[in-house]
Amino acid sequence: MKFKLKIWRQKNNQDKGAFNTYELDGVSSDMSFLEMIDVLNEQLIDKDQDPVHFDHDCREGICGMCSMYINGQPHGPLKNVTTCQLHMRSFHDGETITIEPWRAKAFPIVKDLAVDRSAFDRVIQAGGYVSVNTGGTPDANEIPIPKSVADEAFDSATCIGCGACVAACKNASAMLFVSAKISQLSMLPQGQVERADRAQKMVAQMDAEGFGACTNTGACSAECPKGIDLSNIARMNREYLGARVGSQK
Repeated sequence: MKFKLKIWRQKNNQDKGAFNTYELDGVSSDMSFLEMIDVLNEQLIDKDQDPVHFDHDCREGICGMCSMYINGQPHGPLKNVTTCQLHMRSFHDGETITIEPWRAKAFPIVKDLAVDRSAFDRVIQAGGYVSVNTGGTPDANEIPIPKSVADEAFDSATCIGCGACVAACKNASAMLFVSAKISQLSMLPQGQVERADRAQKMVAQMDAEGFGACTNTGACSAECPKGIDLSNIARMNREYLGARVGSQK
């Protein structure tokens, strides 16, 4: 297969940046999207040119590092997959593919397609944790949790923090990410100790990082590679309101 690649190149966050166009031939339809970029980078290195910088790690759809905006969609045209799980058979031979980084004030560009997503880390540090007693390992069934609650908490916990929700939102809102982390902990017994403060602290940090307000369009959930549901945002709003009212008593 042959492709024309329009890739955003930017030296750093202060550089203006621009699209560069590359022609790539001999691409196997069985290649993953990242393998295709690996091939391009090998050719660029052979020509003594700077390779395209992008984030990647596990390449198994687990870590969320492979964040790219592909033809106007976070992680590309398929639903419920990350960029590393996307294969070139999802594109047509001879197609032009436009590849961009996440674009959000809170995600400054490091270089090319790589962005700094440490804002997510700071949101988690603000309240996304639980207090537990260390020491001996407790029995697995010591704290009974209804299966329906455990399943819902697990669904929220599948968020990998890739930032696709931010990239998909026209306001660059992080509410789906934050709400998934708040929901995951608020539904479990282990998360009750910090429950009163968690939502307030994480929402405050989210705002401090420069993420926008929710648009209520649902683009975040539609583009999420793990299918995180919008009901998490409603739960976060309830947690936040409850905490605010409780703190004023």
